[in-house]
Parts: sequence; C-alpha cells; structure tokens
Amino acid sequence: MPNNHQFFESLHADYYPMVYQMCKGFVKGDGDLASDLAQEALINTWRSLSKFRGASSYKTWIYRITVNTCLKYLRDNKAKNQTTIDEDIPIPDTETSKDETHQELYQAIGKLGEVDRLIIMMVLDELEYEEIASVIGISESNLRVKIHRIKKKLKTILSNE
Repeated sequence: MPNNHQFFESLHADYYPMVYQMCKGFVKGDGDLASDLAQEALINTWRSLSKFRGASSYKTWIYRITVNTCLKYLRDNKAKNQTTIDEDIPIPDTETSKDETHQELYQAIGKLGEVDRLIIMMVLDELEYEEIASVIGISESNLRVKIHRIKKKLKTILSNE
C-alpha cells in the first residue's frame, strides 16, 4: 500500500456511494443527514484503518463501520426524534415521480426495525447474501427467511399508505 492517505482516498472513492445509500436508508431518505452520517462513517473508517486485520473484504468491513455509525446515531438521537412517522410521509398523487417513489420506499424502510433496515438496504445495494449474512452475523438460510419477512412487511406498509 503506497501510504494510508492515498489508500484511504481510493477506499473513499470506491465506497462512498454505498456508504451514503446505507445511511440514507437508516435516516428515512433524509439526504443531508445521510451525507453527514456517511462522512462520520468514513471518518471512523479512516481512524480504524490501521486496525483492519483482513478477516473480511474492505467492503464488508466498511459496511460494518457504517452500520455501527448509523446505529450509534439512532441510539443517541432516539429520545430527540419522538415525532410520529406519519408527519413525514408525503401524500402520493396519481403521477408519482421517481424521487417521490424512492422517498416513499425510504419512509417505509424507516418503519422497519434497525436490523431489518440494515438487511434490506444491503439487499437493495445488491450485496451477495453470503456477505450480508457475514455483516449481520447470521446464517445464509436465516438471512433468506428474514429477507422474505422484511419484503412482506414492506408490502404491507406500502399498501396501507
């Protein structure tokens, strides 16, 4: 590796979009907050770079750091964010744009539990099930069951809006 700075710049360029999408799912589609969290996750990655042991791929490692950063944010801000979800849900019209559809999906994902949100965001990022199972710490078969249940929950949430 040439030096940590150059290597980190390479990691940042390769993984920022993935980190941002993951954060966006955790914060129900809030782009500004997702950007802040993504930055925090990458700062945490930079700080931990010397501790990387190579037990997983950089992608899986960065996912774990991102998830931990998002979960910490959610825990720290749980009491502050006691507003109802219904206030944030846009009322769809007959000509829903792509952005509005994405926003509705993020709102629905936001109603899921923390682990379910994490799993579905990795599925949407098209991660291999083996990698998702590794990040979550469960077997692939258990993951498949969870994904099936999460999809059912999302269909229910979206159909009730």
